[in-house]
This record gives sequence, structure tokens and C-alpha cells, in this order.
Amino acid sequence: MPPIAQYLFNGLVTGGILALPSVAFSLLWKLLRFPNFAVGTYLTIGAFAAFAVNHGLGWRIAWAWLWACGVTGAVAWGTDRVAFRPLRDRRPFALAIASIGVAFVLENGVRFIWGNDYRSYDVPVTRALVWHGLRVGREQLAILGVAVVLMLLVQGFLGRTRLGIAMRASADNPLLARVKGLPTERIIGPASVFLGLDTTIDPLLGTGLIIAVFAAAILGGIGSAPGALLGALVVGVMEEASTLVIPPTYKSAVGFAIILVMLLVRPQGLAGARS
Repeated sequence: MPPIAQYLFNGLVTGGILALPSVAFSLLWKLLRFPNFAVGTYLTIGAFAAFAVNHGLGWRIAWAWLWACGVTGAVAWGTDRVAFRPLRDRRPFALAIASIGVAFVLENGVRFIWGNDYRSYDVPVTRALVWHGLRVGREQLAILGVAVVLMLLVQGFLGRTRLGIAMRASADNPLLARVKGLPTERIIGPASVFLGLDTTIDPLLGTGLIIAVFAAAILGGIGSAPGALLGALVVGVMEEASTLVIPPTYKSAVGFAIILVMLLVRPQGLAGARS
């Protein structure tokens, strides 16, 4: 049996993958006042956008990743303008249902273009590093490094730029922000850019991650970027550690358990304040 340290490290990598979509989901929920379940499908689109240029045009994975970030942000912005903006004055339940419909349409669009086969990026095969019995893949180190850098950029954006401060103001009090002249319609679009990419490429990528993303956002506290990051790391570690006692196919149930416990014990989340 691998040492527990291996499970903890793998859990941190999983948390790094979940971190950015969890922050996006949390901030969008706080800003728009509804859970946008299409966030998971944006991950699928980003993964296939990177796959298209990586295989079709021979781009290196780093350039393909940057392209995927741009495509994902454009799709999220366009979806907001077409599907969510006309419904913004409706009840949150209507917007949540609309986001499920958007996810369904986008996911089946991916299926129509690329089919249902599992795919992988064209990257060099490298041997994992071994340190005191701990196997560390180079891709895992890259995921953690990029996740840390991007989370620092997100924190700097939210705390030190006019647009980031305006986003926080709109999240805390949309009506007051609008009265003060903040362009809340233009603020909502850029918030969709904070999404992450995974290296597993299949049409059900977003569907498989949305529960873990939802759990991380609930655990951290809706609207808190640091809380969502903490929640993502905790969910990642708990999912990987759970495979010590349950089959790996059932580890997604950990997300459901976290959501249930947090809603019963501490609905505001670890970093949230009781209203």
C-alpha cells in the first residue's frame, strides 16, 4: 500500500486542479446570486480547445493552455450575454435551471464535434521523481505551481485593482454599487475568466468535477476566494484519502457528504461570516 503521504500529495494536486473553478463558482454565485452549474462545462470546453491546437496545429502544451484560457473566457462571457443577462432580473432558481440547460447544450456540442472517446494531450513522456518513497510527477508539480501563481494573481486582482474592488462591491451590495455608478453589467463578464483546466479530456469532464467544485465553494464560504481555495484543497485531500477505505469509483460521494455536513453545521462555510 502506498504511504499516506502519497495520498496527501495527490490530494493537493487534485485541490490545485479544483481551486480555480471553485473560486470562479464561488465568486459568480456571490456576484450573480445563483449557482452557475455551467462552470463545469466551461472546463470541458477549455480542455478540448487545448486539445484541438495541441494535436491539430502541433502547439506546445503551454501555448495550448493559454489558448484554452482565452477560449474558455470568451465562451463564458458570450454565454452570460446570450443566456444569463436576459434573465438577470428573474429569481435565482430560474437562472440556476438556465445554467443546467446551458451546460447540457455545451456538453452535447462538444460531443457532436469530438465524439465520446477519451483523449490525451501530445506531451513528452517523463519519468516521475521519487523522493523518500514519494512519487512526484512533473505534470503534478506544474499543476501546483501554476495554481499557486494564478491564485496569487486572482487575490491581487480582487484586492488591488479598480475592477476587482468593483466586483467585490457589486457582490456585497449590487443595488448600492449600481446607484454609485459601478458598471455591474461589465463587471460580471470578466469574472467568468477565473476557470481552471484539467488534463483529462472527455465530454463528461465538467459533469465529473462540478460536485467537487460545488463542495469546495460551500466548504470555503460563498464569495470568499481564499475560502474557495482552502475548500478545494480540503476536498482534494479528502477525496484521495477516501480511497483508502472505499473504491475510487465512489470518491465523488465525498463531495456530497461535505455539502451535507457544512449545510447542517456551518452554512456560511469555513471563511464565511454569519449574516
